[in-house]
Amino acid sequence: MSTESAVAKTSATQYGPDGFGRTAKRWLSNSGITVGGLLLLLILFSTLIGPMLLPHDAFDQSLVHRLKPPVWQGGSFEHLLGTDHLGRDYLARLLWGGRISLLIGFSTIVVAAVFGTTIGVLAGYFGGTIDLVARFLIMVRLALPAVLIALAVAFIAGPSLQLLIIVLGLLLWDRFAVVARATTLQLRHTEFVVAARAMGCSNLTIIRRDILPNIGSQLIVIGTVELANAVLIAAALSFLGLGVQPPLPDWGLMISEGRQYLLFSPYLITLPGVAMMLLVLAVNLLGDGIREVTDPEAKGR
Repeated sequence: MSTESAVAKTSATQYGPDGFGRTAKRWLSNSGITVGGLLLLLILFSTLIGPMLLPHDAFDQSLVHRLKPPVWQGGSFEHLLGTDHLGRDYLARLLWGGRISLLIGFSTIVVAAVFGTTIGVLAGYFGGTIDLVARFLIMVRLALPAVLIALAVAFIAGPSLQLLIIVLGLLLWDRFAVVARATTLQLRHTEFVVAARAMGCSNLTIIRRDILPNIGSQLIVIGTVELANAVLIAAALSFLGLGVQPPLPDWGLMISEGRQYLLFSPYLITLPGVAMMLLVLAVNLLGDGIREVTDPEAKGR
């Protein structure tokens, strides 16, 4: 039996009407996927669509309306979450800050996943000198603290959104490389890879068709973990003034701007802090749920 027919038979067994139903039921019955996925979708919808539905712009300043309290503290419905020290609508700023945080998180993961997965797959598939070089790079990266390196680069080169994404992407690739290398080492001696090699398939074809699809679920789990790390590190850098710069809203920057009003207007810190917590919680719950349903032992139960 050829590799293509074997794959087709396996796909028909797993993804036919009955197999698809069992797979969907297992995914939807996982509380981490349902709760984390719905919360993440809510955050995505709110940050992408919400600013277009609000009557106020996130960048409009009005010193007459500065530090207006939110509704539950006696404020008006014109500004549901109040205003900041420059009179800007805080709900609009909060939603725009979510856009920036999600942009940083997903862009960072794309850079880190491409770089780390490439190194890991090449090291695991070819071995030898390539594997030695890859392990050396991984050990060097693990010896360097990511936050301190990001701080140093941002301080030397100057803060900017593009630089922040590139630096974080090149600092969070090691887990992708480790997981990709370990799983590729296991897969390169399996029957379908050996059969594809015997049929004369090129190494690039084998990696693209047989290796990458089989390590995708593990990489997705790593991506969710690193997405949360990227959001937190970016917020920390913005809080220190080395990340996103004004007037762009960012949850870390909003916390930094509101800290001097902590005693009299605590919502300036509480609201972006809660938003960041919910985003990290959603991503972590979703990652844990994906890890559980893609576990081979879980599939067999």
